[in-house]
Amino acid sequence: MTDRVLVTGGAGYIGSHVVRQLGEAGYDVVVFDNLSTGHEWAVTHGELVVGDLADPEALEALFAANEFDAVLHFAAHIIVPESVADPLKYYRNNTRNTLNLLGAMSRHGVNRIVFSSTAAVYGMPDQQVLTEDLPLAPINPYGASKMMSERMIMDLASASDLDYVILRYFNVAGADPQTRLGQATPEATHLIKVACECATGARGGMQIFGTDYGTRDGTCVRDYIHVEDLASAHVRALEHMQQGNGSEILNCGYGRGFTVREVIDVVKRLSGVDFPVTEAERRAGDPEALMADNQRIRRRLDWVPAYDDLDTIVQTALDWERHWQARQNNPTDQ
Repeated sequence: MTDRVLVTGGAGYIGSHVVRQLGEAGYDVVVFDNLSTGHEWAVTHGELVVGDLADPEALEALFAANEFDAVLHFAAHIIVPESVADPLKYYRNNTRNTLNLLGAMSRHGVNRIVFSSTAAVYGMPDQQVLTEDLPLAPINPYGASKMMSERMIMDLASASDLDYVILRYFNVAGADPQTRLGQATPEATHLIKVACECATGARGGMQIFGTDYGTRDGTCVRDYIHVEDLASAHVRALEHMQQGNGSEILNCGYGRGFTVREVIDVVKRLSGVDFPVTEAERRAGDPEALMADNQRIRRRLDWVPAYDDLDTIVQTALDWERHWQARQNNPTDQ
């Protein structure tokens, strides 16, 4: 019998790529999304149920109508500055709604979850390459809201037969190479997305925040992971639990980083557009360099990245941006 899986937030950027890979792998998928930042067209496989994790009745009806074998939980707010300005929004949507979801899973005997977490749970660590065993010390409500969700999942697992794989993302970028899916969030803040919008004329220019870091060119270093490789990690995580293996907490990154200037230079080179870039002061809470130690995910999930190349990440992001803007200009094509 085909496994039936629930994907919360499956109409969003990362969730939609995972839904497509799950569908291609033969899973029976149900997406639960309030479409606040996701899109109906992005759900390429399975069934879309429009609803909100904050609605107990909708959640109960969803679980009562389906016998889920597992849950992949993406639904969350993810913008760090917004979390600082409006922390309760993040604790409501990220932490409380995870509690609601875990309650429904517990009541209906669903005992597997893959959770979308973040490197923001580590805060401002002393080292630049981060292992999963570092103490958690988030410095903003977004990271704290995810850390609390992680703790709830682990505590429920200790008290029940719940199995989990918690995936801590580093900087996700890129798009489906066939331009079926990509980042379509308005006013996105991710560097590669912003730079590609500049290259394609959707933005007039961009800023570099901080040029006096102790890195090779003075700008921050980050570990960029292609969304397709991240999606494949979720499918492998689900398979890992189905095979009877134990719970895991795993970093999702390539283990090497690029500076802000290096990323912008690649976008300019591949696009052939020399868009305006201005320099600004550092943003509070921006670590100098963050990279993932990914030995554990490679070992435990037998995960082998297929898109570990900055040019590839940027080219797919550029291709998507051109495609997405064409769709915006011709709504009937959507």
